[in-house]
Amino acid sequence: MEKKSLDEINGSVAVPDVYKNAFWKKFLAYSGPGALVAVGYMDPGNWLTSLAGGSQYRYQLLIVLLVSILIAMFMQSLSIKLGVTTRVDLAQAIARSVNKPTRICLWLLNEIAMMATDLTGVVGTAVALNMIFKLPLIIGVLLTITDVLVVLFFLHFGIRRIEIIVLIAILTVGVIFTVEVCRANPNFTQIMNGFIPHTAILTNHSELLISLGIIGATIMPHNIYLHSSLAQSRRYDEKDPIQVRETLRFANWDSFIHLVAAFLVNALLLVLGGTLFFNKGNLGNLEDVFFGLKNPNIVGSLASSLMSLLFDFALLITGLISSITSTLAGQIVMEGFINIRLPLWQRRLLTRAVTLVPIIIIGFLVHFDENQFEQMIIYAQVILSIALPFTLYPLVAITGSKKFLGEHANPLWKTILGYLFTSVITILNLLVLF
Repeated sequence: MEKKSLDEINGSVAVPDVYKNAFWKKFLAYSGPGALVAVGYMDPGNWLTSLAGGSQYRYQLLIVLLVSILIAMFMQSLSIKLGVTTRVDLAQAIARSVNKPTRICLWLLNEIAMMATDLTGVVGTAVALNMIFKLPLIIGVLLTITDVLVVLFFLHFGIRRIEIIVLIAILTVGVIFTVEVCRANPNFTQIMNGFIPHTAILTNHSELLISLGIIGATIMPHNIYLHSSLAQSRRYDEKDPIQVRETLRFANWDSFIHLVAAFLVNALLLVLGGTLFFNKGNLGNLEDVFFGLKNPNIVGSLASSLMSLLFDFALLITGLISSITSTLAGQIVMEGFINIRLPLWQRRLLTRAVTLVPIIIIGFLVHFDENQFEQMIIYAQVILSIALPFTLYPLVAITGSKKFLGEHANPLWKTILGYLFTSVITILNLLVLF
């Protein structure tokens, strides 16, 4: 018999009686998985791509960010539906549908994507430690091995408490960037103009590359796999159609609200980069933002070291918290595709050890120059974007199949829309490659 996805948390959170309790009590009970997924949309990869997009093109790429988050909402809803209605995650569902060689190839591709996700956390955490404690980047990179202990510490409290911790982290980061953007005094009218589409996104190669990085940082393969499993953490009767529909309803609300929060954080980052650095100095790396927040010529006379420290603190929080979700997603992929189960600390150590090899090699090649070192984050996002079609096409196909989902299968219009979104991302990838 096939094991349940993330068996230690599957069905571990009780929910109120569908027939008796009030809306808000139910909503709070179902809220949480969306926060764990949303934090993956706010990792250091998002930071650098959003800040770089803002510094180079001011607010023009806000439309790319908005479209990306709308597509993400659509795809996460399909992932939720798969998990809730079948009690099977996406990796398990794909593994049932393909032969062994294809399954192994997809597993390897997704492992590379997981490592690209982990890479952004390593680089972001190392940079944050460098800015706060002046630790050399190589020392910061090696110290990230210890975040295995952080993951174990959080997992010890159970999934519900992890969800609350992550939610507090999201709110903290959101408040920090709201304050910092307000201090930067952006032009509101120009921000609104950034949501108007323009053709330069497709015709300008540099702008297209940054746009693709934003897409890769916003819609990530590991979040799709993760949500299909976390949606099963609530304890409901999958044989009761009313309970299934209610679980779907509240899980989607949970996802929508937290993804809106993720969009706002990323929009604030892009606006911060566009306000501080467009025509005021080139944004080379995260350290430029750190010191820019101290510079009275950029932020104004009220700038203080507190603002730069808050920025660095937020970077450290997101780097550490995102390690939890990447660990869980990596376990889902390994279990689902090749049916190998490792304790989460071993899975975390394996992923981190393999990720550190290319990081250290590239680091020595560029002499740990921070500007070049952080470019790994940008290209990691492009790798994630290239891996996306191999996750999204199967997701759309499976959720559109009555064989898998029965009465819950996507209607034809939703399947067509899913293929359209995935095809657009694939075409953008090809444009960049050629």
